[in-house]
Amino acid sequence: MKKHKYCGGCLCGNIRFIATGETNNPHACSCTMCQRHTGALTSCWVEFPKEAVQWNGSGGIPSLFRSSGYSSRAFCQQCGSSLGAIDDGPTIGLLLGSFDRKGQKELRPVSHSYKSLCPRWWSIDVQS
Repeated sequence: MKKHKYCGGCLCGNIRFIATGETNNPHACSCTMCQRHTGALTSCWVEFPKEAVQWNGSGGIPSLFRSSGYSSRAFCQQCGSSLGAIDDGPTIGLLLGSFDRKGQKELRPVSHSYKSLCPRWWSIDVQS
């Protein structure tokens, strides 16, 4: 069985990642924390086990900002790009905008959390 591989990184290329294996919980989120972290009304995420993500750019692992009691937001210290969230548990959530190939079927969000926090004119198509 072929192991899936997903590559991506920040705007300047200082932070790069390779995530391998199956994607977990591809979703959109419009919570206030995600909005502030990315500057966007809605963020799209996909999760991987920590051991499935390798940070392979010249900048090493991303810088972290402790955003809650269980998670830290990951970003490039050089260009400021938001990359995702690294939980205290076994999960890393990566922002889909940081992937090199964003259009892959298995990355498409299947749910939308905190949709009610979006302005009425904002919509995102999520199919399950």
